[in-house]
Amino acid sequence: MRLEHGLNLYIEKLLGITIHQARALAYMAVKQTLCLALLCLLVVPARAQDNYEIQVYGADTVPPGHLMVELHSNYTLQGSKQVTDGVQPSNHAWHETLEITRGFNPWFETGFYVITSIQPGGHWDWVGDHIRPRVRVPEEWHWPVGVSLSTEIGYQRRSFSTDTWTLELRPIADKQLGPWYLSFNPTLDRALKGPDASRGFEFSPNFKVSYNVTRMVAAGLEYYGSLGPIGNFDPLREQQQQIVPAIDLNVSPDWEFNFGVGVGVTHGTDHLLVKMIVGRRFMVRG
Repeated sequence: MRLEHGLNLYIEKLLGITIHQARALAYMAVKQTLCLALLCLLVVPARAQDNYEIQVYGADTVPPGHLMVELHSNYTLQGSKQVTDGVQPSNHAWHETLEITRGFNPWFETGFYVITSIQPGGHWDWVGDHIRPRVRVPEEWHWPVGVSLSTEIGYQRRSFSTDTWTLELRPIADKQLGPWYLSFNPTLDRALKGPDASRGFEFSPNFKVSYNVTRMVAAGLEYYGSLGPIGNFDPLREQQQQIVPAIDLNVSPDWEFNFGVGVGVTHGTDHLLVKMIVGRRFMVRG
């Protein structure tokens, strides 16, 4: 509890708003975009690692003096249907995550997440909060590829995860080659508190390949995996492997839009889901 209280105080000082205000902002943002997400589901007849934030990171960070606000909306069409080890099922559940990221200088940013879940019965629950500082190789170094490192620590309630405290180390490398874009995130995850804490770091690689079909539309393929402990991978049946055909809309430098349909290819993965990311950049003082 002391760690959680200290983390909340740090986040409040960092963002200039209270934890309760951040959670209220998440609920308001979801209400405004829920209709849009439902329309997307009607158009597309519809598990990455957690089914809360399904995204392959690029190496860029938010510029200094800017704030990036993103809403991650994921709906599982075919997932787990029973309570397992005290964890709620994912089938027909909405997962809504508000991400607020502040850029502090050309090579450092910090993001904060408010994670929520809407179960099929309509009950809306707070799942947990994460914080994610990230550094990048400055552009003036002129490296041939973009490189950054994200470190994410977070808490999630026991009814939504067997591991209540987790750590993620995410190296990021990306490259734009004409109309082609490539990004690779060889992520390392670790449970800090829970039954999986003894498993050590687990390898969860993510990658993305996309092509600019037009100046505003990019189509591509995303992959999300969770293979198990380093040096002792889980059996294939128990691994999480998901393929996500996706599109990105580049309508404005201030906006971000990503939409995809995820197909699980192993028994340990939710079989079908829809994911959407809507983001908006803002100028801030200081």
